[in-house]
Formats: sequence, C-alpha cells, structure tokens
Amino acid sequence: MDKILEGLVSSDHSVPVKRAIIKKVVEAAEKGVTEEQCQALFTLTTRLILVGEDAFQKQVGFQVLEAYARYHRPEFERYFSKDFVLSLLQQGYSQLDHKDPAIIDYIHCCLRLLISCPSVLEIFSVVQVEVLRMVCERPDPALCARLSTMLSDFVQCIPRDKSGVLFCQQLVRTISYFHCFASQERELREYVGQVTKVSTLLQNIWKSDPTTLLPSLQEVFAIISSIDPSFDPSIALASLVQHIPVQMITVLIKSLTTDQNVKDANMTKALCRMIDWLSWPLAQHVDTWVIALLKGLAAVQKFTILIDVTLLKIELVFSRLWYPIVRQGALTVLSHMLLSFQHSPEAFHLVVPHVVHLVQSLRTDGLPTSKAFLLQFTELIHCMMYQYSGFPDLYDHIVEAIKDLPKPGEEKIKLVLNQSAWTSQSNSFASGHLKEAGKSETGKTGLVNLGNTCYMNSIIQTLFMATDFRRHVLSLHLNGSNMLMKKLQLLFAFLAHTQRAAYAPRNFLEASRPPWFNMGSQQDCSEYLRFLLDRLHEEEKTLQVLESAQPKVSSHIERNGKDPTCQSSPEDTGESSLTGGETMHEPDKRTLIERLFGGKLITSIRCMQCNSISEKGEPFTDLSLAFCPSATAQHRPEGPSEEAKGLCQGSVNGGSENPDPGSVKAPANSVHVVPVTNEPPLSVPDLVNYFLAPEILDEENAYFCEKCISLQRAERSLKVVSAPEYLILTLLRFSYDAKCHVRRKILDNVTIPSLMRLPVQAPSTSTQCSSSTSSPLQVDSPESSENLAKKLKPSQKDEEEGEEQQINRGGDIPVQSVPYVLCSVVMHSGVSSESGHYYSYGRNISGADGTQHPASCFTLKEDLGNSQAESNPSTCSSLSVLPEQGDPLPNSGQEARDWLLFNDSRVTFTSFQSVQNITNRFPKDTAYVLMYRKQEVPGQNINGGPKENGMRVSAEPPLQKELLDAIIKDNKLYLQEQELNARTQALQASSSSCSFRPNGSDDNNPPGSCGPSGGGGGGGGFNTISRLVF
Repeated sequence: MDKILEGLVSSDHSVPVKRAIIKKVVEAAEKGVTEEQCQALFTLTTRLILVGEDAFQKQVGFQVLEAYARYHRPEFERYFSKDFVLSLLQQGYSQLDHKDPAIIDYIHCCLRLLISCPSVLEIFSVVQVEVLRMVCERPDPALCARLSTMLSDFVQCIPRDKSGVLFCQQLVRTISYFHCFASQERELREYVGQVTKVSTLLQNIWKSDPTTLLPSLQEVFAIISSIDPSFDPSIALASLVQHIPVQMITVLIKSLTTDQNVKDANMTKALCRMIDWLSWPLAQHVDTWVIALLKGLAAVQKFTILIDVTLLKIELVFSRLWYPIVRQGALTVLSHMLLSFQHSPEAFHLVVPHVVHLVQSLRTDGLPTSKAFLLQFTELIHCMMYQYSGFPDLYDHIVEAIKDLPKPGEEKIKLVLNQSAWTSQSNSFASGHLKEAGKSETGKTGLVNLGNTCYMNSIIQTLFMATDFRRHVLSLHLNGSNMLMKKLQLLFAFLAHTQRAAYAPRNFLEASRPPWFNMGSQQDCSEYLRFLLDRLHEEEKTLQVLESAQPKVSSHIERNGKDPTCQSSPEDTGESSLTGGETMHEPDKRTLIERLFGGKLITSIRCMQCNSISEKGEPFTDLSLAFCPSATAQHRPEGPSEEAKGLCQGSVNGGSENPDPGSVKAPANSVHVVPVTNEPPLSVPDLVNYFLAPEILDEENAYFCEKCISLQRAERSLKVVSAPEYLILTLLRFSYDAKCHVRRKILDNVTIPSLMRLPVQAPSTSTQCSSSTSSPLQVDSPESSENLAKKLKPSQKDEEEGEEQQINRGGDIPVQSVPYVLCSVVMHSGVSSESGHYYSYGRNISGADGTQHPASCFTLKEDLGNSQAESNPSTCSSLSVLPEQGDPLPNSGQEARDWLLFNDSRVTFTSFQSVQNITNRFPKDTAYVLMYRKQEVPGQNINGGPKENGMRVSAEPPLQKELLDAIIKDNKLYLQEQELNARTQALQASSSSCSFRPNGSDDNNPPGSCGPSGGGGGGGGFNTISRLVF
C-alpha cells in the first residue's frame, strides 16, 4: 500500500484522479493491515508531511496518517514513541531543522491522535522538557506561535512548578526578541497574529497558575529596563499588558517605584520603552499602566526621571495621534504628561508646531470618531495655553485654527490642572532643560530664567532696548568690579555680543535683587525696576561725594559726551519757591539715571476758601497710573485714594516712594478677576489725564490750610514741569480691596498709542498765592470740581467749561506738548501679582542714532477721539503717524520686524499690531510697564533750558578691552561646551544612557522658565492653581 501511495503522489496523473485513488487508500484503512504495512505507511506519511514537495503531498500525508492511526492505534503508538518525538525536537527530520514549524505541526497532529492512549503521558513529559529548551533558544515568531497553539491545546505539555515559572520568564524574554521587518500589510497582520497567540498562551498560564504572574512581570521589567546597548526589546511585549489584571496596578507600581535596587537610569529606560508600547496596534491598558507608573514616580518624587522621559518622548506620543487605531490611548498619555509637567512650558512647546496640522487632519479625514477626538484634543490645548500663557507668537496660529471649536470654561481648566499636577514639590525637584538652540533670527540674545526671574529678565531687556541708556552704560569707564553699574555694563555687553542664544544673568541677579525678594518667588517687575534705578542712582551719587571730597583721586565714572549746560533737577523737599532758572546753567551734576529717566512733578494744593496755593516739587523716574473708578463704583463717596493718585510715582532717591496698595499680600486662593466690560477700552493718555486731573480734598481728606489755620476743602492737582528722556509708565493693575478683602487684577484692555504727547508746564514763580481775583477755579458749586476730579471723560459742556478755566488759569504759564514714541512694553500674563509670567516687547531700533520715528519725520495728527485736545495742550493725547514718502507701510514686511518679543530665552520678531491686540486675543496678558522715549521737535525747547545734546549717543560705543576680553573668553567656553555636548550625546547614543541631555552651562540650572522650584527656595506645591507660575 505504501508503494502504491508513493507512486501515486509522484505520478503525472491529474489531481482529481489522484484524489479518487487516495480516497480508496484511506477507505482501505478500515481493513486489516499488517504491522509492517502500517509502519511503512506511517513512515511514508511522515515524510510527505515534513518534507513533501508541495502542499498536495503534505495534505495527502495528513489524510492517510490520520486514517490509519485511528484504525490501527497500537501500531501508531509504537511508531510515534517518545524517542521518536525527542529525535524530532532535538535533531529534526532528514534535512529539516528541528526549529522548523512543520515539526511542531506534525507533533501537534499526532498528539491529537494519541490523546486517549496511555503512552501519550510519556510523550507529554518529553515535550515539557523540550519546549523549555526550545524557548530558551529564542525561536522566531512563527515557530513560537505554532508552539503556543500546541501548548494551548495540550496544557499537559506546559512545564510545571519551578520549570513553569522559568518557562514563563523565558517565553517573555523570547517575545522581546520578536522584531518585524515586514512592510506589507499582509505580513504585518501575520506578525501581529503570531504575537497574539504567544501572549494568549501566557495569559492562560497566568490564570491557571497565578504564582507565575509576578515572576513574569519581573522579567518584563528586567527586559525593558536593560541599558545594554546591544539589546533593544521588541514593542511586542505590549501584547502582554492587556492580560495583566488591572487590580494589580497599584501594588505592582508601588513595589516597583519604592525598590531601592532599581536605578534611575533603568527606570528611565523602562518608562521610555513602555511609552513606545503605545505604537502596538492591539494593546489594551497600555495607557493605564504608563500613567500609573508616571503617577507612582511622582509620588516618590522621582522628578528627574519624569522630566527626562517627558522631554524625550512627548513628540513620539504626539505622533501616535495620527493613527486612529492607537490615538485614543496616546491622547490619554499625552494629556497626563502635558498637564502634569507644570513647572515649565518646554514640553508643551515641543508639540506646539504640530498642533495645527493635526487639527486640520482631524477635520478632513472623514472618520466617525475624529470629531469627538478633536474636541478632546482641543480641550487639552486650551488647558495648556491657559497654563502657559504669555507666548502669543507661538499660540496665535493655534487660536486661529480652533477658534470655532468649543472652549472649556476657566473653572473646568483649573480643575483639570489641579487634578493632574505633580502633588509635591521640593528643592530636589530636578529642573527641566532647554533644548540646545542656535541664536534666533533676530540676532538678539535671550535671558535664561533662573527660577521665577521673568520679572528681572523683562526689565533688563526693556532697559537694554532703551538705546541711549544702553549706549551710555557701555561707554562708561568704570573701576571697581563690585559696582552694580559695572555688572549692568557687563550684562549689556553680553546681550549685545555673546554667541549664546540665551545668557544666564546669575551675577546680576545676586547683585540687583532687593533684599526682601525671596529667591525663586514671583516678584513685581515694577518694584524691581524702581529698586534697580534707585540703586544705580545712589551708587553714582556716592561716587560723586567721594570725588568731591578727594578731587585728586581719579574718577570712577567718566562720562562720554556729557553736556555741562544740561538742566539740573534739585530734589526739593520743602515748600520752597521753585524757580526755573536758579540752577539752569550750573554744571550738570545729575546722575545718569536722573538725566535719562528723571522728571519732576509739582503738586499744587489750592485752598477753596482763601484761594492760596501751596506747591511742592518732587522728582520721579516713573508715573504710576491708576485706573479711574468704574461706572459701578462712582456712587461711592470716597474718591481716588492718595496712594493711588498722589504719591505713587517712583523716586530716584527712594525718599517719597510708598508701597502700592496692590503689594499687600493676600491668600492665593482669593484671586478675584475683574470682568472685562464691553465699554470702549481706555487708552494710556486717558490714564495720564486721570493722573493729572484735579482732585477734591474734603471730609476726612480735608486740607489744613496754613493761611486759614484750619481744615478746608481744597483742590489738588499735579503737573509735569520737567519731562524725562525716557518716560516710564506703570499701570496699577494690582490692588487690594480692603472692603472685600480680596486681591484684584484689573484686566481691562488699555489702548497703547505708538506716539503720544505729554503736557509739560513751566514752573510757577511762587508757591503761595492769596489773590482771590486771579484764582482760576473760584467756583461756588463744589460739584463741578468734583466732576472734573472724578470723571475721566466729562460731558461736552464740562469740557468747554474746563477749557475756559484752563485758559483763564493758564495766564502766563506756558504749556508745551512733548511728543513721546513707544519703545518698550512689559506684559504680565496671569490673574494676580503672585502668579503669572512677565515678558516684554521692544521696538527694534535700526537707525545709527538710535531713533526710528523722530517727530520731525512724521506728520503728527491727533486721533479722532482726542480731537478736542487741539485747543487744550494741557491734556495728554495720542498721535497718529502719517509716514512720509519712502517710509514703510504699516502692513509691509519691514513693519513686521519693527518690534521684538522677549520671552526669557526666546526672542522673536513681532509687530506693533501684535502688541496692541494681545489683550484681545489673550485676556490674561495685559500691559503693565510702558517706556516712551522723548522725541526732539526742531525749534522747541521743552524743559526751558538750553537744548540737551548730551542725552543722545549717536552710535554704539566701541567695546572696551575689559568687556571684550570677557566676551571672547565666554564665547570660547561656549564653543568648548558645544563640543563637549556633541561628544556626550554621541556616547549617550552608543550606550543608550537616559541621563539628562546636557545643554550648555547657562541652561544647566535652574530651568528656563518660572516655577516655584526654579530658584531652590520658592516653596509651595502645585496643588493650588493660583500658585502656578512658569
């Protein structure tokens, strides 16, 4: 029979003929056959099955073997013995290797035929040993899948007890070697199917013998935490995660994260590889395990690992969102990674460039699940832009792309952020690192954030962009390295000439930080600016005293281009006569701060009983502009407070500086956001006019008149009598409501004109005036004066009356309108003074003389809203600029580069339109400190003395040798750091080390973003939204 069968399968007969004859051979199995014939048939069918030339021969072999084994079982038992099975598994068959899947298929088939025979128990024992050996040899996915199918059908072949644990561990390790190099969909599906079969076998073993589960998971972690550079485990291990009971997550993660034997490098590598598992198409619960491990590491304060892995893998996780089959799990992990990474915007900014493209793809891919997914994704993006506000240049295109999609409410955003934050924060919190980046296209240098130092960075950049001040500072010849001015000079030199993309001003921070500023805590940039200018002023004053006492000693400060005819501004403290010509022509002994930032105010108080006038002069370096009372608050009997109205301007000597009401500390959770109304926005000139408007003093604020010798109702007014070269305006957005006991930030949008004019009056000739006939405001009804003091925009009738009074009152007092051009704006992003972020805009001065829009080059025309100001030069007004022929148009490419945005380490081009519209697009981002530069008008002498030529330096001064040497030394160091970084990164790539990527010395610590941990002393956790600063 075997000869007939062998001749038939190798003959040239047609397949139907062959099938008919084979059917006869199979039917003959029911008849009596000798043992010799059975053995011959078993041998033949085995050969056909294992080494048959084609699929037909293999099929015939299985049919005939099954038929004769069923009817002649004793003979088949003797043929398919344990020795024969052992030979197949160890040596193979003929030319067939023992690792060929066909051998496993053959054994699988034979076991089904012998399942009821006693001899099969011996075969099971042999197979148990051999499958363990085979798994240790790392079979390929195809063989391992066939083996898993056989073991799933015959669980008796699975090793038991200790061998069973070892078998599971080795099978896990075998899966880690499953790599797929196929590119065709059919091959990929086949590969995934093979892996699924193996993982299903492990699932069945874990269910039947739970003692094997934990060792298996330990083996998984040992594999994925390996830092062996020659071994890269397959993501096929992700197929096991779905079979691990979810209820074990808490216990396993706690055990894992608290194990002192697990090194950070191994944990980092393991977490990275688990995140890679998100790419496995059929994996379930991978996102659950990844997030559980992230939370576990946060619970034990393994922040170094969390930050490193987040920055390393955030872009990969985001890329998974493009694939519908894995995008939901990837979004879950992405959301947790971004929302928990609250100390720095760096992780979010890594994925920002890809957001718009993904949104566009989700809108057009046509999948039924894409719409719901898009809503989830945009909600996450809104949360991140809220958390890390202050980057309009990055977010503007995103806002435009998702403007028609629902936006979550502020309360929901806060809730999401609070729930996702890392629950603890300490000085051991490792800082995130900025990616190595080249200098921006602007050519300007950023400033590294040293831990909540955005307040300092924004002020330094603002002063640096004040061209005349920068050039004066760089031109000083200074002796003594401990001087603050020397440190500022060095900092300016680095900002101008370093090759670094961002410079770390550590030394300047230590030297200039006010003593009451806690390191690492958010501070008020306006308060810092006043302190800095006062320090520089007092320092130079001290040197002048020393020089006058020792005239033979060489000067510490040699000024270049100093004009001895410049006007001086003595600081009068008493109510003495203020004449304009007493010291006009004396040598100018004013400090650099006084000459460039110093102005003078006169406070006049007129007794409304006797009309006597008392005047007091006081210098200022900035004007603090209060917001006028809202329409809902005008019914209150009290007017503007004295702190908000009278003494809020800064002083160069610090003598008249009072703490702002907004500096009173309040619990962080009592932040109150003033709602933005639909009324037309205020403008900076409106606030200046409100600052200069007369104020009625009565009742508890009544004025003690020395002439009447009693408390009297009086009118107080302010006037500028000396205009500074740089006019600094601080908008008092932070205040403390004593009645409601809450801190408020006024989020009202304020229109910022590019050009405006400031009314400057010549000083009066006397301080006491008792002439009742010449009193300009001798009125019977107090209401008119109150309206003038308390109303920012009076009616037309009131305006006419006010103009008439001003004309009568002006008499011989000339009033000049000094034009100013905007050069810098410091923005505050946030809802309170204790939190948020500062960044600044600066005008990109391109002219050699430092001017870009001199008043003489423009046609100045009042805005329509201030048209009445033409007849009233004593009011502040904005100016529209009509460019002459040849000037760039507002929407041209040149205009788009007129302004720069300084955001810590980032410096980018922007436009004035962006400056004006920032609060409309991002309501939390509001202008806080503005700097205007005085524009010289030909033929006009603003301050009453000879023209001040010494204020302007026509070009950038040459760099002094000492500064040049310091910059050259640092630039060489920077190049060495770059080379070292490249070598380190190469070593990391070859060793698969997951330690922090070096980024240059000035980025090593602390992070380039504001955060409570950045300075090592900020304290506080991330458990309250009001303390979230970056």
